[in-house]
Amino acid sequence: MADDAANRYDLIIVGAGPAGLCAAMYAGRGMLKALTIERGAPGGELLNTDLIEDYIGFESIKGWELAQKMTEHAKKFGAEIVTDTVERVRKAGDGWFAVTTARGKTYRAPAVILTAGGTPVKLGVPGEQEYAGKGVSYCAVCDGAFFKGEVLAVVGGGDAAVEEADYLTRYASKVYIVHRRDQLRASKILQERAFANPKIELVWNKRLVEIKGTDKGADHLVLEDTVTSESSTLAVGGVFIFVGFKPNAELVEGHAKHDAGGYFVTDERMMTSIPGLFAAGDVRSQLTRQITTAVGDATTAAIAVEKYLTTLREREKAGVAS
Repeated sequence: MADDAANRYDLIIVGAGPAGLCAAMYAGRGMLKALTIERGAPGGELLNTDLIEDYIGFESIKGWELAQKMTEHAKKFGAEIVTDTVERVRKAGDGWFAVTTARGKTYRAPAVILTAGGTPVKLGVPGEQEYAGKGVSYCAVCDGAFFKGEVLAVVGGGDAAVEEADYLTRYASKVYIVHRRDQLRASKILQERAFANPKIELVWNKRLVEIKGTDKGADHLVLEDTVTSESSTLAVGGVFIFVGFKPNAELVEGHAKHDAGGYFVTDERMMTSIPGLFAAGDVRSQLTRQITTAVGDATTAAIAVEKYLTTLREREKAGVAS
């Protein structure tokens, strides 16, 4: 492999959401030569979140504003952030990682922190792909304003579904939360907010089985009762799907230990089963996925990388193979 010294780093951080930006900030403070690669604007899922009310120190802050503050803080300590899409992370025979991107770049480093997050899980029902962008959405903040005055449905019962349903009521005339069970999985405070919102109506024990519409877009849902199996329809002007999240773990070539959901399993230093590969944030197996846990993971990972690199250098000086 041709080795361009300009593309050699101490650390490569994949993703610039809260975890990636925090890792970049700590890497800068640790005087590491680090590169952060992000496919879009820095901030990750913060840019798809309207209001943040559970990040300590900020009683209420817009998602884009927190993203901006985190980016500025990381850059203050010298963070180098490039816009590109990582396609593969591979550990080469010499022990260094080769990180290749969609723009044909290959960056090399002895350590990588993967903070690539994930993508929304699709239901895979008829009409979902056909009406994507024409009534089917996975981001209320991104698309909510396009549905002013409409009746909307949100599919799901977790925090994301309930929070996004509440957000959509500022645009929609009514929002149905369609859930396959008879109780929500969302946190109590979010449930109480939804129950108190006159624009939100819960549709219990219903599974979305098909999305139908016209050439203008989706206009109704076909539902199946999870108890009786009876079929019904629900007229809506759009449907927002929040049924899960798939970690972007497939970027890594080679087997790294993961849980049943595909999330990386790490040790207390955030290192995966591949030495030198660390994981932080939504891509890591853990109880909850919050901004606070993401930056906590990243803090540990970045400091652990410093110690890992020091150990590698000491072993090299002693002539011990890594």
